[in-house]
Formats: sequence, C-alpha cells, structure tokens
Amino acid sequence: MPSSSLHGGSSPLRGTSLRRSRFTYRQLVQLASYQTSNPLRVIAHIDLDAFYAQCEMVRLGIPEDKPLAVQQWYGLIAINYAARAAGIGRHCNVEEARKLCPNLIAQHVATWREGDDKWAYRDDSAANIVTDKVSLDPYRLQSRRILATIKNALPQDLQKVEKASIDEVFLDLSAQIHAILLERFPELNNPPPYDDPTENLPLPSISALDWEADALVDLDEEEESADPDWDDVAILIGSQIVRDVRARIRQELGYTCSAGVASNKLISKLGSAFKKPNRQTVVRNRAVALFLRDFKITKMRNLGGKLGEQVVSTFGTDQVKELLDVPLEQMKNKLGAETGLWVYNTTRGIDTTEVNSRTQIKSMLSAKSFRPTISTMEQAEKWLRIFSADIFSRLVEEGVLENKRRPRTINLHHRVGGQMHSRQGPIPQGKTLDENSLFELSRDLLRQIIAAGNVWPCANLSLSVGGFEDGVKGNMGINAFLVKGEEAESLRSATPETRPNSAGPDRNTKRRRVGDGSIQRFFGRQTSTAGATTGETSPDTPSMYRDESGDQAVDAPRHVCAMQHAEARRCSSPDMLHCLSCKEDFASAEELQSHQDWHMARSLQDQEERVGSVFANRPAAARSSAPKVTGSASKRTRGGKLEQGQSRLNFG
Repeated sequence: MPSSSLHGGSSPLRGTSLRRSRFTYRQLVQLASYQTSNPLRVIAHIDLDAFYAQCEMVRLGIPEDKPLAVQQWYGLIAINYAARAAGIGRHCNVEEARKLCPNLIAQHVATWREGDDKWAYRDDSAANIVTDKVSLDPYRLQSRRILATIKNALPQDLQKVEKASIDEVFLDLSAQIHAILLERFPELNNPPPYDDPTENLPLPSISALDWEADALVDLDEEEESADPDWDDVAILIGSQIVRDVRARIRQELGYTCSAGVASNKLISKLGSAFKKPNRQTVVRNRAVALFLRDFKITKMRNLGGKLGEQVVSTFGTDQVKELLDVPLEQMKNKLGAETGLWVYNTTRGIDTTEVNSRTQIKSMLSAKSFRPTISTMEQAEKWLRIFSADIFSRLVEEGVLENKRRPRTINLHHRVGGQMHSRQGPIPQGKTLDENSLFELSRDLLRQIIAAGNVWPCANLSLSVGGFEDGVKGNMGINAFLVKGEEAESLRSATPETRPNSAGPDRNTKRRRVGDGSIQRFFGRQTSTAGATTGETSPDTPSMYRDESGDQAVDAPRHVCAMQHAEARRCSSPDMLHCLSCKEDFASAEELQSHQDWHMARSLQDQEERVGSVFANRPAAARSSAPKVTGSASKRTRGGKLEQGQSRLNFG
C-alpha cells in the first residue's frame, strides 16, 4: 500500500464525498482551542533518559557506552543504561556496584560546604556527610536549558508546555497540529455542508501512514487493515513534531530522551517509558485497549501510591485486563462515586486532564537530615547559612537580582524525634534580598521554635521560600495621576531612583510639621477670632483621617464631621477656650480635648442605644430576615442588653 509521511504539500480530498470520517467539523475546529475532551487532541510526554547520569556524562564528556552511576554519599541515585546492563540497580551501594562492574565511574553529586557561596564537585564528599549538603543545582540548570530548547522548537503562539518534573515535560500539540492540518489539507478550510458543524468530515485519501522510526503500538489484524482516519493523521503529525524536538535536544545539548505520543496525558506518559532509551512510542486511539491490557494498575499515573494499593486489595488483582471486567457500579460502591468513576475511566485509557502551561517553580527547599543529630544553636546556624546560600543561588537563577521574580514567605521546619515544628514569616518587600537577609530571617524563625522548648537533639532542618510573584517595574505613585502634561510625562519616564516618592514627605518630616497639638489643629484649617488660619493637623489625629501628605483630615466619619462644626474656638477672653456644644469654657487645650472626647463617647453611646432599640422593637418576622451575625459581633445582645461580664460606661 502507498505510504505518506505527510511532509509538506496537501493530500487531495476529491472523490471522497461518499466516504465520511468519524469526526466532525466542530471537533476539527475545537482542536485549535485545546479542548480536553476532543478525540482529535494529541498529547506528548518527553522523558529524559537517566537524567542525572546523563548530566554527568555530558559534563565530563563520557561516551554513552561507558558505565556511570551518580553517587550520593554511599548510595546511588542514578544509573546509566550501560551500568544497568551490568546488573547495577538503585538499591546497590557503591561497593556492591563496583563488584558487579569494576570499571564503573561513580560520580558524586555536587555539595555545599560551610562558607561556600556556590556548590562544588569534591573528591572527598562521601567522607564528609556530616558537614556537607547535597546540591542538585547542576541538574536544575540543565533542566531549564532543556525546557528552553523545547519551547524554542515549537511555535511561540501555538505551544502549551507543562514541566511535570525536573526531567519530564508534557506537550499539548493540538493547536499546532490543527494549523498544520489546514495547511496540508486546504479542503478542510471549506465550510461544512449546509453550514452544519455537526456534519462529519470527509475521510483523508491516505491508505497508509509512514511512522518512520516510531515504536508503533500494534492493532489487531482487522483494525490495522482499516484506512486511517483524521485522528491517525493528527497523531502522525504529532509524532513528527516530537521527533524533531528530540533531535534538537540531542543536537544542541547532547541529551537523549524518550517520548510517548497519544490522545491524553495518561497514555502518553506510559508510552514514553514503553521503549527506553532514546525511542518514542505512538499509541493510536484504536490501540489504547490493547496497549493497556498488560499493564499493572500500580504503574499508571496517580495509582502508584495508597490509592493503587487500595484498588489492588479491594479487587484482588493489579492487572488492568482483569479490572476491565469490574462494572462501573461495583467500582463506585467499593471506592466511592468519584474515585470509582475515575479508576473505571483510567483502566480504559480515558483522561481529560489539561496540560497546564506552568513552567515556573512555586517554592524552593533546602534541607538536611542529621546523622548524628545536632544539639546546639551554633550547629543549627551553620546549616542555616548553607541553606540560605543554597536558596539564594537558585533565586539568582530565577532573576531575583533583576526583580523578575521574588518570594514572599519563608518557612523553617525542625524535626526532633517524630515531632515536627514549623514557623513561617513574611519576606519584607521593597528591601534587597540577599544571602544574609535570608539567614537572618531563618535564624529568627529558629529562635521562635527554640523558645517553644523541646527542640534538641534535632534530626532534620529544612528551609524553604515560596509565594513567588513577578517583579513589578515602572510603578508610579498616585501623584502621577493627579498631574498633566509635561510634569506627568516626566514622572512616567523617571527611573525608580530619580522618581519622587509618591508617599509624600518623609514621615519624620510630617511629625515635625504638626505643630503644638491644640484642638484647633485637629481637623486641619480652622479660623480663630483673630483671623489666623492653619493647615496643620494634630499628632493625635487618627491616621485614617489624614491624607497622605499629612495636611488635612479626609473621609472622617459622620459623627466626627458633626464635632467639626462644634469645634472649639476662642471666646471673648483671649485666654479661654470655648465648647460650642455646651458653652463651657476651658483654660487649656488639654482640658478641652478631654471634654470633646466625652461628647464623642456620649454620642456613640446614644447612637448604639437608638439602633438597639429600633432592632428590638421590630416584628419577629422582620428580625428573622436580618443576616446572621457571627464572630465577636454576635456577643452583643439586642436592645442594648448587656451580657455577663459586661458593664455600661457611666457618662453622668
């Protein structure tokens, strides 16, 4: 049968009017919008092969046929495929691995050591487990480079990339494939018959597809003999895209990776692990059932933990093909409605999980388990310095120095025995964030934990930062919105260093300007009998009644405005102050201030009694329709009645 790789050009659809696809014009259009339930969608999962080991092989220039393992203290955390062929597994220690493979290259991970401002590779790391801390920063850096290469290999406006872990990436290729389909098959741009989007598409005039070097999951004989439909064409285009991405990673960075291409995240992830290393597996829609039959359910995404164990114990099997015989209702009865439905769909390869384009980290952690334990503040502080240097070096990579991204919170976890103590605090914004400031913040948190007692000996310490936010640049103060013309333009163009402080004059300056604190100055500009005016405020003025410049009161409550009209003023005697509310005279501003406070308190008390009386006299139906009061406000009783322990102020 003729084959087509679909590279360039278009395949004519003429003469196929009587042959119809299983897919509709609407589903074709929805492909461009990443609809998760679309049967034409194509999802890829790219997985780096033995990633940590590859990082060391690329760094050291070691050929791929040389056995290499990544060492952490006396254990192994990564083994390349040449070393696996010699029978070395992750559960081997270094001594056992060398017996199995005498020419094994065991490269210890980089470590932090007290006083370092950067991680380093050391020949004596394994012998310094007590004083060193593991650093995975070299692998994080390479992960970022690989992610950038993947994104650069895809159209910027037609990509949806999710970094699933340090060595895994999901790609939703649907929108890019939609664009390629319309380019290669111009007839698909035509409107549907009768302008009805539910009409089925014509079948592609292709009798066979060329999958090149893909590991194609087989179909049964009858399915394999059927002509391809548009889902086959779409997934073929997806496989070509992924093959090109993998080739680019290999060419530019030297890393090999495996991939799975399917209609969802569940199947594509299983596919990427199906034929390792350096292969890609394509699972067509029609091949999903055959592909999944021989899997253990505990190998499927999100079923490797307690839920998987629960499913196995509940139904007495870990084989997907045996779980296919369990009816949906029985699944729901045994596992609960939502979980039962999810497991039922998962065993059948149904997954509508979205590929989330979140490639930025949410938190950073630096930790150390102590063997032997530590028992002093001095020991703990040494480790906090290492943690702070570790985290800050990663923050620099995230662009903290350029104000691109910055954490808002810092967390310290401290374990003694089986008990964990934790403290969290804010990272001050607007100040320079560096290694020393992180250390000072972490030390404060540690002191809080120590103050609670029972913290020694310490078995584990961990420091983390989180709540990342993008840096804000070019902010203008409110003053920029209150001016026009050239002045406004100068404020917009000014740098943060040259821009005037939008918060107004220095706070200390404001305090110096407030004057002698007399009652006349309480509400800003007042007129005396002598005709003198002032625009200053008293230091006793509540801050909520001042504007930002400190010059006058704003947004004062209604009862305060009433007092303003009853403001004290000079009477006929130049040495006396006069209250307009009750006509009393006072010899000093302090006495008048106290008297005016009495008026305010009395006014508030009268107002509360009036409101309580009105509410208490409402009909029962009207009261029941009022919103329920909770919290501290609920302690107040209707009608002004006092609860036990309360007392009414006496203003008599």
